[in-house]
Amino acid sequence: MNRFVPIFILFSSLAFCQESQIKADSTKNLDEVVVRGFETERKLLETSASVSVLRTKNIQNFENATLVPLINTVAGVRMEERSPGSYRLSIRGSTLRSPFGVRNVKIYWNDIPLTDGNGSTFLNALDMNSIGNIEIIKGPAGSIYGAGTGGVMIFGGSKAEANPKTSKQSNNYLSSSFLFGSFGQQNRNFSFSSATEKSNSVLSYNHAQTDGYREHSRMVRDALSFRSSLFMSNHKTLNITGLYSDIYYKTPGGLTQAQMDANPRSARPSTATIAGPVAQKAGIYQKLFNLGLSQEYRWNEHWSNVTAVYGTFSNLKNPFITNYEIRDEQTFGGRSRTTYKFDLGKLQNRINFGGELQKSAWVIRNFGNKLGVSDTLQTNDNISTWQYFLFGQIETDLPKNFILTMGGSYNRLKFNFLRLSDAPKLRPIENWLPTAFSPRIALLKKIKDQFSVFGSISSGFSPPTVTEYITGYRFTTFTASLFPEKGINYEVGTRGSLLKKRLNFDITAYNFRLQNTIVRRVDDAGRETFFNEGSTLQKGLEIMLNGLIIKASDEKFIKNLQVSSSLTFNDYIFQNYKQLKTDFSGNALTGVPKKIWVSSLDLETKIGLYLFSNINFTDKLPLNDANTVFAESYWLFNSRIGYKHDFKYFSLNIYGGGDNLLNEIYSLGNDTNAVGNRYFNPSPARNWQIGGSLRMLL
Repeated sequence: MNRFVPIFILFSSLAFCQESQIKADSTKNLDEVVVRGFETERKLLETSASVSVLRTKNIQNFENATLVPLINTVAGVRMEERSPGSYRLSIRGSTLRSPFGVRNVKIYWNDIPLTDGNGSTFLNALDMNSIGNIEIIKGPAGSIYGAGTGGVMIFGGSKAEANPKTSKQSNNYLSSSFLFGSFGQQNRNFSFSSATEKSNSVLSYNHAQTDGYREHSRMVRDALSFRSSLFMSNHKTLNITGLYSDIYYKTPGGLTQAQMDANPRSARPSTATIAGPVAQKAGIYQKLFNLGLSQEYRWNEHWSNVTAVYGTFSNLKNPFITNYEIRDEQTFGGRSRTTYKFDLGKLQNRINFGGELQKSAWVIRNFGNKLGVSDTLQTNDNISTWQYFLFGQIETDLPKNFILTMGGSYNRLKFNFLRLSDAPKLRPIENWLPTAFSPRIALLKKIKDQFSVFGSISSGFSPPTVTEYITGYRFTTFTASLFPEKGINYEVGTRGSLLKKRLNFDITAYNFRLQNTIVRRVDDAGRETFFNEGSTLQKGLEIMLNGLIIKASDEKFIKNLQVSSSLTFNDYIFQNYKQLKTDFSGNALTGVPKKIWVSSLDLETKIGLYLFSNINFTDKLPLNDANTVFAESYWLFNSRIGYKHDFKYFSLNIYGGGDNLLNEIYSLGNDTNAVGNRYFNPSPARNWQIGGSLRMLL
C-alpha cells in the first residue's frame, strides 16, 4: 500500500519542477476567501478562529452520492458512514456520545438551522447538489451559535445556482447529472436555476440509490429542494428555502473481527436468542420537510439585520433488532441578528447582537418488532424541548493591525416528558437545565496583508439528549440528574500565504478541556445508560496547505494544477474517568485516531481533460474505553479522470473514476464499546463510477 505514496509525492514534485517553465506574467495567485464564521464577514486572513471553507469547485471534485470523502479533506474533521445513508460526524472528537447519527455539531442550511432541539441533525436528508459552499467552525462556538462543543457547519448556495443579481440580463439554466457505479449505485439530479436583477432561484430534484456493499444495506433517497432570493429593493432581500426528503436505508449491524475477516459483506448474523437485522428487517424509513423564510434588511451603511423563521416536520420508523420505534417530530424556531458598523478614526468596529429560539416536540412510540412488523406497544412518550439563547459580540480594529473580538451568549433549555403508556398513573416531568453562559475572546495580529496570527479562549456546553435522559431497555427511566457537559478551549493559530500567494497555509493548535463528560454504558443485553463521569483532555494540531503549482493562460496545455494537504494530530485522553470499579484515566479517547493525513491533486488542461486524485491515511483508533481493541490503520486512494467543456449554449462534463483503489478492507463507521465485540461495519472494497452532467442555457 505504501508504494502509492511515493508515486503521489513524486507526481507533485514533478509539478513543482514544471512551475519554473511558466512565465511570470502568465501566473495568478490563489483566490482570497471571505468567511461568515462568527458573523464577521471578513477575509479568512482576518478571522481569529479555526474556520475551513469548501467552495463549489471542491464539492464538484467529489461529485457523487455522499459528503464523506469531501468533508474528510478538512483537518480536524472526520465523517463516517456505517452503511449508505447512516452518517456520523466528528469535529475534534465530538462523537464520544454519538454511537450513531450527527449530534453535538450545529448545522445551518442557507441561514436555517437544521439541528433540532435534541442537538441532532438529519444530515442524510441533504444531497450534494443542494450545497454550493460549506464553512466549518471547529471547536466551541457557543458565543454566537448556542449549545454544542464540537463546532458549526454552515451550508450555503447550490451547485446549480445561476448568476447572481449583478447580471444585466435574465439567465435561465437547466442542469442534469447522473452517476452509475458498483454495487448498484445510482445518482440522478435535475435542476432549474434562474437569475435576474430581481431574483435568483434554484429548484432541484435528486434521486440516489445503492444496493450497498454489504448484505442488507440498500439505500434509496428522493430529495426536492428549493431556494429563492427575491431582491425587493436595494435595502431588502427575501430568501425562501424548502426541502423535502424521503429516505430509506437498511442497517446491516456490526460484525466481530472474525466475522469481518471471514466475510466483510455479510450482515450481523442471528443468534439462538436474538434475531439478526435481516430477519428483523432492520432499517430507517424517514420523511422530512423543512421550510424557511429569511429577510436581509440594510437600513444604511451602518445598520443591517437578518431574521429567519422556519419549521421542520419529520416522521421516522425504525424497526430494530430488539424493538420497533415510530417517532414524529415537529420543530419551529427563528433566529435574528442585527449588525452595527461604525468607524473610530481609521479603525473599523462591528457589533452583532441577536438571539435564537427553538421548540421541538416528539411523539415516540416503541413496539415489539416481530420480523419487521410492529407488535405490542411498549412505551408511548410525549417529549418537548424549549430552548433559546441571546448573544452579543463586538469586533474592533486596534492600532498596529490588531483585531479584538469579544462575545458571549446566555442560554436556557427545558425538557418536558410525559409517558402516556403509564396511564392512569401519569407523572409529568419538567426539567430546566442550569443557565449556561458561553463567552469567547480572541485577538488577531495581521502582518503586511500576508500573514496573521491569532489566539482565542472560548467555552461551550453540550446538554443531554432525549435518548440520554430516557435510558434503559425499552426506555424505562427518565434520568433527570444528568447535567450538560462543559468545556473550555484554548487555541492559537496562524495562516497566510507564501511564494507570491501561490501557497496558502493554515495551522492551528488547541487544548480543549471537557468537564462533566457524559459517558455511555451498555450491558450484555444491549441496555444503555448514561452518566456524568470524569473529564477529557483533548490536545491537537491541524495543518492545511494549498499550493497553486500552475495557473497559466489558455495557450498553455496545463491550465491549472493545485495540490492540497491536511494533517491532523490528536492527543486525546480520559481524565478521572471510571466505570464502576474500572479506572480508564489516561486511556486514549474512544473512536479518535491519533493521525490523519489527506492529500489531493487537481489538474486541468487546455483541451478540457482533467484529473483529480485523493489519498487518505487514517491511523489506528481505539474501539473501547479500555483501549483493548483497535481498528487498524488504512490508506484510501480515489481518483477521477474526465472531460469538460463550455460550449456556446451548454456545458458538458463526463468522467470515470474509482474509490478505494488499493482495495483495503476497513471499517469507516465503527460501533464503539460494542456489545459482543461487534465493532466493525466494513466499507466498500474497490469500486468504480461513471458519470456526467449537462447544463443548458435556456
